[in-house]
Amino acid sequence: MIRFLVRRVLGLVPVFLIIVTVIFFLIRLAPGGPFEQGERFVAPEALEQLRAAYNLDAPLYRQYLDYLFDLVRGDLGPSMKQPSRTVAEWIALRAPVSMELGFYALLVACTLGLLAGVTAALRPNSLTDYVPMSFAMVGICVPIFVLGPLLMLIFSIWLGWLPVAGWGPPNTKILPALTLGAPYVAYIARLARGGMFEVLAQDFIRTARAKGLSEARVVLRHALRGGIQPVVSFLGPAAAGLLTGSFVVEKVFQIPGLGSQFVDAAFNRDYTMLLGAVLFYAVLILVFNLLVDVAQALLDPRVRYGK
Repeated sequence: MIRFLVRRVLGLVPVFLIIVTVIFFLIRLAPGGPFEQGERFVAPEALEQLRAAYNLDAPLYRQYLDYLFDLVRGDLGPSMKQPSRTVAEWIALRAPVSMELGFYALLVACTLGLLAGVTAALRPNSLTDYVPMSFAMVGICVPIFVLGPLLMLIFSIWLGWLPVAGWGPPNTKILPALTLGAPYVAYIARLARGGMFEVLAQDFIRTARAKGLSEARVVLRHALRGGIQPVVSFLGPAAAGLLTGSFVVEKVFQIPGLGSQFVDAAFNRDYTMLLGAVLFYAVLILVFNLLVDVAQALLDPRVRYGK
């Protein structure tokens, strides 16, 4: 197991290096620059001093090597447009908000998705099957930049139950969590329905029912463990997706998370902030995928030996 883990961790190094390289050159080769935006005039002498201060006057390959050297030392550099803090400090300040939002969205997705999927599997081809699965299809088809304003219109403006935007009291977190978690509710519901439907048709379930066990005990004690296995495999990438997919939701609901910081950095061409946010999310995705690989290796030894 240790050899498998070391092999997987070492395999992540070139992947991370490729991500750094591609993102670095894509950002630097994009038109414009951090000090060449907006209508405010900047004197050529001041512009040259700013470019020299942030190493932007060096050849591109030299900037790349310097960035890699700083990255190895754990230094993501200063923010070019918000110099009051370094990039690492901005990430430390904003990332907890994004992670909290991702946690609530994952909670919503697991709770509603499992409930809908299991209910649908218990009575296939009935209203309790068609209705949750229809909502699941709607959750998959409606993009979150449409769903978010729609929920705001209904629950905040028409009904007045919840705040329109912001992040603070618990009632400000309901609509963003629902918006971000809705697509994953749909996927989990469909996976849970398929898994439960397959397990409920097994012989041991028929045996349990023949013994006179209640339907609730058959489902909770015998069928649920095997039925939700596809959902468990899905949760690793889903958790990474929820943490990294909050850009639009944070912007729509004015949440001070890393996603909104990323969007602002993209508009302002804040090279270091943009690169730091992308690398932070890339590390999260790599770590979650590694955890899923480890979990699969623990459950199935054939994965460990590549069989």
